Amino acid sequence: MSALTVDIDIKASPQRAFEVFTDLDNASQNVRGIEKMELLTEGPVGIGTRFRETRIMMGKEATEDMEITEFQPGELYAHEAQSHGCHYISTYRFDPAGEITRVSMAFEGRALSILSKIISGALGWMMTGMMRKCILEDLNDLKAVAEQAVEVSQE
Repeated sequence: MSALTVDIDIKASPQRAFEVFTDLDNASQNVRGIEKMELLTEGPVGIGTRFRETRIMMGKEATEDMEITEFQPGELYAHEAQSHGCHYISTYRFDPAGEITRVSMAFEGRALSILSKIISGALGWMMTGMMRKCILEDLNDLKAVAEQAVEVSQE
């Protein structure tokens, strides 16, 4: 699977958007697509934080263990996972643009096994479309939370 990037503009500061996106304790409340989120490490979220995320994908429950591998508050974070013969990297960038923050989410899945290479070659276009839709839904959910928090603080 090739890399996929989705951008969204949020009416909040980069720091506020970053806080919402990295709030793993409330991820299942903030993102409709997440059924369950479990922190596997203790302490503040940062490099080395491991978590288990459960979603419904193609009608079936899918659980992935992930680890944060980059963490620059207000600017960038990334998490990685290895599953079903693939290595996945999701990177989020938070760039100020006047009154808004542009959040760019880049997702890359690299096939490691022969079977996953065959499947990704045959179904890559379909999987990319499904991933884009899922990512955009997640980003819109997080945008709503970040913008709601800004509206409440302005009242």
